[in-house]
Amino acid sequence: MTSLPRRVKSEAKALTSECELPSFLNSSSESEEEEEEWEPKSKIAKKPQLLKKSEAKTKKVGTPRAAMARKNVKKVAIKEEMDVSLPVAPAEDNRIQLLKPKEEGAGTKPKTLNRKPEVPKKREINSFQGKNVKSLESDEKPSTSVPVVGNQVKHEKSEKDFAFDEPPFKKIKSTMCPEGKPVKHLGGNKIKEEYEMNWDIVQALSEITNVEPWVCANLIRLFQEENTIPFIARYRKELINNLEADALREVQQTLEELRTVAKKTHTMIQKLKKEGKLSGCLLTALLNCRTLEELDHVSAPYKTGSKGTKAQRAKQLGLEPAALSLLQNPMELNLFSYIRPNTKGLSTIQEVEAGVQHILADIFAKDKDTLDFIRKLCQQRYICIQSALAKVSSKSGNEKDIDKFQLYHEFSCNIKNIQHHQILAINRGENLKILTVKVNIPDGVKNEFCWWCVNERWRPKQFLKPEFMRILRNSVEDAYKRLIYPLLCREFRSKLTSDAEKESVMMFGRNLRQLLLTSPVRGRTLMGVDPGYKHGCKLAIISPTSQILHTDVVYLHSGQGFREAEKIKRLLLQHNCSTVVIGNGTACRETEAYFADLIMKKYFAPLDVVYCIVSEAGASIYSVSPEASKEMPDLDPNLRSAVSIARRVQDPLAELVKIEPKHIGVGMYQHDVSQTLLKATLDSVVEECVSFVGVDINICSEILLRHIAGLNANRAKNIIEWREKNGPFINREQLKEVKGLGPKSFQQCAGFIRFNQEYIKNFCSKKAELGSHALLTKAGAQGKKKCKPATYASRLPNPLDQTCIHPESYNIAMRFLSLIGGNVNDIGKSDMQQKVNAVIQKEGLEGTAKRLNTTVHTLQLIIDGLTQPEGFDIRTDFDKPDFKRSIVCFEDLSVGAILTGKVENATPFGVFVDVGVGKAGLIPVRNITEAKLSKLKKRRSLGLGPGERVEVKVLNVDIPRLRITLDLIRVL
Repeated sequence: MTSLPRRVKSEAKALTSECELPSFLNSSSESEEEEEEWEPKSKIAKKPQLLKKSEAKTKKVGTPRAAMARKNVKKVAIKEEMDVSLPVAPAEDNRIQLLKPKEEGAGTKPKTLNRKPEVPKKREINSFQGKNVKSLESDEKPSTSVPVVGNQVKHEKSEKDFAFDEPPFKKIKSTMCPEGKPVKHLGGNKIKEEYEMNWDIVQALSEITNVEPWVCANLIRLFQEENTIPFIARYRKELINNLEADALREVQQTLEELRTVAKKTHTMIQKLKKEGKLSGCLLTALLNCRTLEELDHVSAPYKTGSKGTKAQRAKQLGLEPAALSLLQNPMELNLFSYIRPNTKGLSTIQEVEAGVQHILADIFAKDKDTLDFIRKLCQQRYICIQSALAKVSSKSGNEKDIDKFQLYHEFSCNIKNIQHHQILAINRGENLKILTVKVNIPDGVKNEFCWWCVNERWRPKQFLKPEFMRILRNSVEDAYKRLIYPLLCREFRSKLTSDAEKESVMMFGRNLRQLLLTSPVRGRTLMGVDPGYKHGCKLAIISPTSQILHTDVVYLHSGQGFREAEKIKRLLLQHNCSTVVIGNGTACRETEAYFADLIMKKYFAPLDVVYCIVSEAGASIYSVSPEASKEMPDLDPNLRSAVSIARRVQDPLAELVKIEPKHIGVGMYQHDVSQTLLKATLDSVVEECVSFVGVDINICSEILLRHIAGLNANRAKNIIEWREKNGPFINREQLKEVKGLGPKSFQQCAGFIRFNQEYIKNFCSKKAELGSHALLTKAGAQGKKKCKPATYASRLPNPLDQTCIHPESYNIAMRFLSLIGGNVNDIGKSDMQQKVNAVIQKEGLEGTAKRLNTTVHTLQLIIDGLTQPEGFDIRTDFDKPDFKRSIVCFEDLSVGAILTGKVENATPFGVFVDVGVGKAGLIPVRNITEAKLSKLKKRRSLGLGPGERVEVKVLNVDIPRLRITLDLIRVL
């Protein structure tokens, strides 16, 4: 066996000749083989040709016949093992032994894979495991979360040009259930992309997002397999190094941007090829582009319809050889020989020199090294962005609009320090033609750049005559002034705007999550009030189960207030309702004052009535939507909004998902940012919130189901239809019977769907005899005999279905229960918690995970699922609405007053807090420090979010401008 590594290395060296291709061609070929495990089955049929090619290569090495025989035998063994061990991993002790060699080589950078010699790897499996293949097959089925990573099986330390594709059971593992330990060499971090570029997409993604390359490679594969962000964040933690959903979204968006660049680049290449304009240098320049700005810069001169650049016109006159000669061989250059008196552009020596200068400037401006140097230089210098009041707007413009941008009339800031909201404000002012904006690059940058170009990068190979040196210097200055400086300004503005838009969207997402996860107010009868003047205040009383008990209209602000008070009191007493929810729209302050006055007089006694203010953003839009008409067909749209306002307190998530997220209004500059990006992010946040909270499949609405990971409108509709036709779902396996819900959809959604065990037990006990007979008859009618037992088994309740444990981990959960001596019927009880604690304290989390042949993350999820009480809701950690009995007026505020309030909105420059005076106060971001934030809460970021209750101190009250400045004391 000692000679084996040498033989493998020699095979690898024999194959390196294939790598000696241009980077563009090489990158496409080298990824073909590696992608095998991620391709659809229809494409895998093409692989035997490549295999023959690699076999032909290996013959040159002179592999002994005995070794070839061993190879063939091993191939059969692997195939057998592959069929048996679909979700099965090797035993834990073997797995650790196999992973060790890979850990040693973890530092080496994985290279490209453009061949498929699986022979050495299979021999090594043999050398490591001996006869373990059979023992694997007979093993008890272990965790689906244990990695079976083929390319970790290598024994020898990997060399730079030595990496192989994965054996078959890596393919199965990654596509079926790709959860496992962090593997830094999943497929060598090289991903086959539809459009290949000169840069590696994994490396580029890692640099932009600051996420480790192996995590990026895993994420690209997980997204290619159509895994959803909630599923990855909860059930694939090992593969993503425990990243949170926000980070996953950022990686996904960046990946889409890089793919867009690659796609547009290849479209441009095909177009230029067809037009006959594509040269080798241009191809390389295009394939080096990483951003759309770079692509536009390189491809602009070649766009159809353009009259052409100055350089192109000079080239058409035949001056390109002269320009190249000036750099390469200036001694033999004679510009006078290019003069053509009757040709425009060549009639004088000055015109010839200008043409040569334009060609040289074009060469300099498109050179990668030159652009890299100037960009690096700019990073080291003070570059500032400046805005000023536009001359046109100051003469003819709306004074109110101009005053809004007063801060930016004479504004200057270093681009490294400028805030995201400042960029968005400047851009808005520029779009409204109120501001003019420019990027200021100091002259020192230009001087140093010109010196470097003339004396280093573009220094002629021979002595230059003074007139030629003048042309070279002028060319460099022309390139900087006419081409490079505008490019840098566009790049800086584009980068700042892109970052600001992303931050704005991310901030909107964070605020939306906080709002959606507001703790529900259960078990109360609520009165929802949609305030109004002329058309009255709309009332709706709803039961603790969200049923509409009564709707009405009262006119509180038209001189009938006292008479209407009697009606309100009668309704509250009749339905035993002691909580009033008031929408924050028109007439909110007057309605709040009305109720506060009655409460202070104890008018509603014996009821102790309290009220709260809730945002009614989007309620009016929802009330006239088709969903609202379907849900409340007999109600007037105005009354529907009152129902919606009350339900927002009872179950905020279930109600707010009915409204398009951008109408909820907790963002900043939301109309100025990319609407596509905004919609994708907000929809993703809604999906994340609904999935992590979970839904009870037998009582939830169709609208809520749509937002579960892996489901959509059609699948949600099919689930509801199945439920109406067949009665309640008994367990998760039954979801597979729903039309349109395939294995992938089931995998994505199953962990987020809950089953109330009490409800199911009652249903099963009522229809035990009749139900069993009917179900067996139905199962028999389905045709295949082997489906009968599975179908019948799928009708039995499974207590694990009420937990967050994924069905793929049920077998580990059962083994863990037997290890601790627990019972599935004890899930969520204190006995279960004691038994779990006893085992974990004795063996530790890692020791127990090793014993169960699973990973720590999966075991932790199982422990959480088994110990969380029945009906556990993650929203209990979040804030409830702020209930009040009295009111404070704006004029009553004084500097130094201590108030409590609720966060309404969060922005990068501060947090808006509702302190109950009708106008939100601002806590500037400088007043929010880590020391003032609650230590008990798990925070995603330093900032506060909507819904959090805070204690604040009034720093300043500006009555004319209706502005309140606050200081944060503490989070309640």
